[in-house]
Amino acid sequence: MSRLPISRRLLVVVVVTVAGALAAMIVLFNLLLAHNLSGDADRLARNRAAAELGVLTVRNGRLVVREAPDSAAPDTFVWIFSNNRLIEAPPSSGRVTEAARLLARRAPAFADTLGTSIRLYATPVVISGRRYGTVVGGVFQKPYEQTRDTALILSLALGGALLLLVALTASWLLRSSLRPVARMTRLAGEWSDHNLDDRFAVDGPRDELTDLARTLNGLLDRLAAGLRREQRFSAEMSHELRTPLSRVIAETDLALARPQTTEGYREALELVHRDAQQLSRTIDALVAAARHEASGPRGTADASEVADAAARACAGLAKERRVAVDIKRPNHPIRLGVDAELAERVLQPVVENACRYGHSLVEVSMTRRNGNVVYRISDDGAGVPVDEQEQIFEPGWQGLVGRAHGSGAGLGLALARRLARSVAGDVNTDTIGSGATFTVRLPAA
Repeated sequence: MSRLPISRRLLVVVVVTVAGALAAMIVLFNLLLAHNLSGDADRLARNRAAAELGVLTVRNGRLVVREAPDSAAPDTFVWIFSNNRLIEAPPSSGRVTEAARLLARRAPAFADTLGTSIRLYATPVVISGRRYGTVVGGVFQKPYEQTRDTALILSLALGGALLLLVALTASWLLRSSLRPVARMTRLAGEWSDHNLDDRFAVDGPRDELTDLARTLNGLLDRLAAGLRREQRFSAEMSHELRTPLSRVIAETDLALARPQTTEGYREALELVHRDAQQLSRTIDALVAAARHEASGPRGTADASEVADAAARACAGLAKERRVAVDIKRPNHPIRLGVDAELAERVLQPVVENACRYGHSLVEVSMTRRNGNVVYRISDDGAGVPVDEQEQIFEPGWQGLVGRAHGSGAGLGLALARRLARSVAGDVNTDTIGSGATFTVRLPAA
């Protein structure tokens, strides 16, 4: 059944449920009708016997009938026994009379005669405290049985008609209700493959379908934005990675083209090493971002140790630029809710950026705030222009100061923000006054 379409499964559930309810109602109705018809037959037999008691009297110690009943009348289906002696009887078969005689011995009681559909009731004749005989009243059950059978057939036919009507109505309603969902599913699949700009119309009354349309529109918006972001990021990253690769190839070609001095080879190897390190950091950051965006397991780390590791990774650049990195440690240890490698890959590009553009000092502080660990990285450089405070996080964007320095590929801050957001963190700049100040927010443990 699980392989059936949902409309078929719902239809089966509806039909089975309604069929069960109708069957229960039909059974209950026919049981109640049979009980009532049986009660009516019992009351009629009892009433006939009671009516006959009114015309009986005792003469000379014997039971006699004051008024002879009209034996031809249908309501005189009565037997009268005086001490097991039959004194009155309707025209009937000997089998019925014998059944009445046997029943008279254990009056009061009811009994059914086999093969004749007659219901009998026997009641004793007691006059002045003495029993003189027995009156047995009878009633044909054929009309009651016919009524019961007719009611059963009609109720079954009515139940079947209702079940068919419910099945047809439910099938139509389910198809009509699910047809827009199937159409939306088909269109969403086509759009996701070919066109991410089309959207579902959400006009009309607010119902489950319009809510579904809004949800799918939001999903398509996020999918389109993510795809465009990835396409732009991949294109810009490819462009930026081509620069250090081109420098590596050019430098090696130049070194191999003619003999070099030892110092010349050393300079070439240093340039190749520096560009290779830049490529390695970029690739490692992308791999880490992809792994954590896939909801990989997260560890914990000490916030101060992560800051120390990021500062050590930038020690060469800081020494070259003659910039001091001052890490302000908190009074109490702060734990990050991500592993040390991930946190270092987020923090290190921001510290490196501060070392590259700071004049003499870079300060790194950390606090715990609202379930997050917030790093503040400040430098005493030229700062970030207001109109570039978001653009510097775009892949490949170097900004005015970066172009003036002629260093960096414009990927560090973009990768740092991408990696931070993959674990529900973020990287921002809130430069006020001179110098630049960046904040790195990561989940706390």
